[in-house]
Amino acid sequence: MTISKDMPAKAEAVAGFLKGLANSHRLLILCALANGERSVSELIEATGIAQTSMSQHLAKLKEERIVRFRRDHRTLFYAIDHPAVMEIMAVLYARFCTGDDP
Repeated sequence: MTISKDMPAKAEAVAGFLKGLANSHRLLILCALANGERSVSELIEATGIAQTSMSQHLAKLKEERIVRFRRDHRTLFYAIDHPAVMEIMAVLYARFCTGDDP
């Protein structure tokens, strides 16, 4: 297997992308979103993450374009928006998010 000339730049970009995921709170949020859209209050209830911390992690996930949100009156709903994250979370959810032993 040969390494293309643009592989180092791609590897750097992927490493940055994975840093956005490599946080236990953000992974909990993504596990909660793996089965579809949830409101912020549902995410707080599902994960046990405090509201201020939740806001910070959701902001990071939005900044990285990992999640999208929509507003319905005063309620914000979040969903996974990145196709690669959907694929990664399908594997991680099956392996780690179900409560079964890894």
